[in-house]
Amino acid sequence: MFHYFLVPLSDRIGVFNVFRYITFRAGGALMTALLIAFVFGPAMIRWLRLRQGKGQPIRTDGPQRHIIEKQGTPTMGGLLILISTIVATLLWADLTDTYVWLVLFVTVSFGVLGFADDYVKVTKRTSAGVAGRMKLFVQIAVAITVSYAVMKLEEPSLSGILEFPFLKTLALPLGWGFLFFGALVIVGASNAVNLTDGLDGLAIVPVIIAAMTFALIAYLVGNVKFADYLELHYVAGTGELAVFLAALIGGGLGFLWYNAPPAQVFMGDTGSLSLGGALGAVAVACKHEIVLAIVGGLFVMEAVSVIVQVASFKLTGKRFFRMAPIHHHFEQLGWKEPTIVIRFWIIAVVLALVGLSTLKLR
Repeated sequence: MFHYFLVPLSDRIGVFNVFRYITFRAGGALMTALLIAFVFGPAMIRWLRLRQGKGQPIRTDGPQRHIIEKQGTPTMGGLLILISTIVATLLWADLTDTYVWLVLFVTVSFGVLGFADDYVKVTKRTSAGVAGRMKLFVQIAVAITVSYAVMKLEEPSLSGILEFPFLKTLALPLGWGFLFFGALVIVGASNAVNLTDGLDGLAIVPVIIAAMTFALIAYLVGNVKFADYLELHYVAGTGELAVFLAALIGGGLGFLWYNAPPAQVFMGDTGSLSLGGALGAVAVACKHEIVLAIVGGLFVMEAVSVIVQVASFKLTGKRFFRMAPIHHHFEQLGWKEPTIVIRFWIIAVVLALVGLSTLKLR
């Protein structure tokens, strides 16, 4: 909005020229989202606690200490992240950029789906929300729609191809198969973040780290000079996604203030599904889907641990891990919650650095 109204005035009022720069507007979006989260966070938490009463239902098949320690904590805190991110993006991003609207569409759609899931859990006092098949159907439908739109936006030479990190000349033409691959990335990222959200602060910090990484990637891929220098495929318009991701970082940091152990609020599916979907959509838009699997390797590890656990139990009748997702396995081994969370954060940082190295090592 600022870009639309103030840039045309820059010829007469020179100071408004700064609104042309993505870096300036990204900084403004981050600070705006952070401020919104700080200002409205306490009131939202009080409102959620009042509405939910006993808070988020705790799974009885999870770690037993959660039933005691986390009982009564309200969920749906993802609303705070979503509101902060969306408002900041609408204020600071170039709203003529289609990629911004596509990523917002995924974020809001998955956020509404997550909200419905959390609402069912809270009102019916059950850890089972919206039916799994229904959730998956909505996610796939949204993801295929966005993947199709991305293919139509891209240059013909880029449409439907899959790039590989570290290999500058290798690109796999998927054609219309990219619709399903793109949907796999978006839906997979969404559910992987959802599985990771099991301990205070465990999911939001890796999401912030991944968002910081992809904010840089989006900026470089969307800048013809930097893309040419780094021998990346230039994707016009994706640079504006750095503003969206900066807003997400600000909203995430504001939420972390209240989600730090012991958490005053959980993000719930409202936050985890939407944040993961947003990261997946950005990766698809920037042609860095495989890099997301590296940067978000922590989320991949959590998702794979669940798949391995289910497969092992069905095939052998035995569990591979003491409990899945894998962060619960370490709880069962006797690791303290802060130890697990901080060590997983360290893993997320290392993986982000590996992901960034793919920009130059080609």
